[in-house]
Amino acid sequence: MRCLGIPPSQILTFGEVLSTNTLETLLDDLHDLAQQEPEIGSRALSIDGKQCGYVSPRAFGTISRYWPALVSDTTVNFCSGDHLTEQLAQVAGALLDAGCIPKWRDELLDVWCENNAVAAIERGAVRSLGLLTRAVHLNAWSLDGRLWAARRALDKATDPGMWDTLVGGLVGHGEPDELALERESEEEAGLLPGQIAQRQPLVSVYRMRRRVPEGYQYEEVLTCDCVLTEGVIPQNQDGEVMQIECLSPTDVQSMLLEGLFTVEASIVIAQSLLARQRY
Repeated sequence: MRCLGIPPSQILTFGEVLSTNTLETLLDDLHDLAQQEPEIGSRALSIDGKQCGYVSPRAFGTISRYWPALVSDTTVNFCSGDHLTEQLAQVAGALLDAGCIPKWRDELLDVWCENNAVAAIERGAVRSLGLLTRAVHLNAWSLDGRLWAARRALDKATDPGMWDTLVGGLVGHGEPDELALERESEEEAGLLPGQIAQRQPLVSVYRMRRRVPEGYQYEEVLTCDCVLTEGVIPQNQDGEVMQIECLSPTDVQSMLLEGLFTVEASIVIAQSLLARQRY
């Protein structure tokens, strides 16, 4: 359970609703949790001298061993160009062999440098290198004002068993954000594009900077809200979710205060609750 700045006396009882001020305080605490420095001993990852990542100490040791020309005391520097994706694939393979990444996902993500996608890399390697990723989330509400939420499977590398937004996932290499949301919605909740067609536009809400077991989570978080029509029951399709529930706002807010949601989901959901209160 996370330690937030909300007094224990404010954990909700039945029928209570968080005040706007309490939600704002909660968001301040959550933003602090989402802004951590990389592990001591991490090195900057640069492309053409422009920093775009944070190499974990273990990953730095592996890269130093096999590619000493890339490293200095403080930086691992790659050069852009046609061969960067190939070189990063070799680095990812070496990190896997060295036990620096949990598993090979066989999925490619964009490598971002100053808001430009300059190459692609195996998904399993991005945290070891602290590379920027883009994640899309969906807050799915019922017609009667309850929130659909998903509990992460116990074998997830990050935040196993914690509660999450109904839909949340990474944008793939060369994939438009909206298409990624539609794909993740079908994989994680069995929702077809037509069932979320009335959603709000995706907006970027913050950049997560957080230490995780395999390295550093450096992530642009995008989110939108939608209301599912009567009779639509989300069902997980990809095995990455162990439970889906439709929760009352009171239950959601109590779970937020108890730290049962992931940090990113907590921020996304708290912002949605705050917007609905203000509306």
